[in-house]
Amino acid sequence: MATAPLPAPGDNGVSDTPPATIGQYLIDRLYSIGVRHVFGIPGDYILGIYKMLEASPIELVGVTREDSAGFAADAYARVNGIGCVAVTYCVGGLSLCNSIAGAYAEKSPVVVLGGSPGMSERERNPLLHHKVKGFETQFEVMEKLTVASTVLSDPMTAFSEIDRVLTAAQRYKRPVYIEIPRDMISFVQVMPHRTQAGVPPSDPDALREALDEACRLLKDAERPMILADVEIHRFGLQDELLALAEEARLPIATTILGKSVISEAHPLFVGVYEGAMGREEVTHFVEESDCLLMLGCFLTDINLGIFTAKLDPSRCINATSEDLQIRYHHYRDVRLDDFIAGLRERRLRLADPLVPVRSNGTGPALSSDPDAPMTSAALFAKLNTILDDNTVVIADIGDALFGSADLVMSRRTEFISPAYYTSMGFGVPAAVGAGIANRTQRPLVIVGDGAFQMTGMELSTVVRQGLNPIVVVMNNKGYTTERFLLEGSFNDIQNWAYHKIPEVLGAGLGIEVHTQGDLALALAKAIANTESFTLLNVHLDPLDRSPALDRLTQKLSSMVRPTTE
Repeated sequence: MATAPLPAPGDNGVSDTPPATIGQYLIDRLYSIGVRHVFGIPGDYILGIYKMLEASPIELVGVTREDSAGFAADAYARVNGIGCVAVTYCVGGLSLCNSIAGAYAEKSPVVVLGGSPGMSERERNPLLHHKVKGFETQFEVMEKLTVASTVLSDPMTAFSEIDRVLTAAQRYKRPVYIEIPRDMISFVQVMPHRTQAGVPPSDPDALREALDEACRLLKDAERPMILADVEIHRFGLQDELLALAEEARLPIATTILGKSVISEAHPLFVGVYEGAMGREEVTHFVEESDCLLMLGCFLTDINLGIFTAKLDPSRCINATSEDLQIRYHHYRDVRLDDFIAGLRERRLRLADPLVPVRSNGTGPALSSDPDAPMTSAALFAKLNTILDDNTVVIADIGDALFGSADLVMSRRTEFISPAYYTSMGFGVPAAVGAGIANRTQRPLVIVGDGAFQMTGMELSTVVRQGLNPIVVVMNNKGYTTERFLLEGSFNDIQNWAYHKIPEVLGAGLGIEVHTQGDLALALAKAIANTESFTLLNVHLDPLDRSPALDRLTQKLSSMVRPTTE
């Protein structure tokens, strides 16, 4: 994953030349931090920015729905290091809320540009189209979903506000919101402005003492290891993580969110840790460590196997971008990158690691009978055999995610999923964002039929952009995860002829899969079809599920079933 570099602390930017207008300065700053594509749908309040973007080096990518634009920008940010979406007032901005909430939850730095009525249009509080309650409604909603937000309503402060908000996106790796009243984009700078950027350095005393304590615990431990998570992806620290592990000889496990931070074929890789939901040998290895170095971890219910994880704080070093806790001590103002670099500088050389033998977690082997019916286990076992260095797996929610957790990623940052926020409908729009961010990688999208019906027609954008993902629709006629939590007719959905969607779009290849023999032939055709997308309509029994989903639903069902007297 590429990450747009942060200017060094104290770096004052590239130029003192006054920008021409607020709109042009905003676009120049977006480009300077790595934005090369902006996703969205045009509307009258954002058209001025769209016209300026059209004349800039940044490419506009039109999509079919605003929430899909948010998902695409989120996936783009995970691959590129920063993403951007631009939409019109309220009907556009409020439609983005779910996907931006997901980006916030999972620390994906998406810049949201929201057009709004001009300041001169707001006199006497008129009922302009798209307005909800007050002119500030969109800002107030987005303020709750972003780490920093602003309305560029004053030429005196607009330029410094742009700097402040964009720096926050880079510092915290979360979405930010910039609202542009449409009559403000052409205002010329009214006073000298010098671009300010960069993030504050670590407190040197806190960093030194934290390193002293961490190194002491690691050296005294008999079974130290690393548990790596999502912030390693977001801050582009994969090389530093791997170097630390190899130099100190520390085994590495990841969470679902952290999956593929390193190659899963690496000899130091232990597996994906999911508490009681995960493979037994991985769970035991992690929980029996007497010094667990947790780097960039999100302690969420999904990451921790619905809180079945047994991680003793007295044996943990928990370092994130926002806090550093060693056992029961907290160290403030210590950056995650500085902490990892500091550990490397101490030149730790620990005991030889005892990495457990990794089992095949994708389930039983494929049947030798080509007429054997399709099962989730057979699907993931077969998908595991086609992954190569040019594949990026995008897993939507449900069994698409849980079954995918055991796929073996041969390279780092090949796995993308909303594994914490778990919003259905992420997969196909994410293929647009990830595919555009890195056209050398081919997305393999694994999506349930319910999630596909939400946003699957974003395949229209796939066609327009010339992308060629392989989309596997797990067609079990409804919301299977929920069936195992609480069965009811509300879990049923209309069955679509998914394999005929290419006929509607006038492009792509659709294939229907009923048996394991069908699957083998379909995947061979999909791999050969590099000119367009391929959609596999894989028929599964409504009650079929992967072993991982079976374990998960057992944990969740007791939480959602209504009690009876």
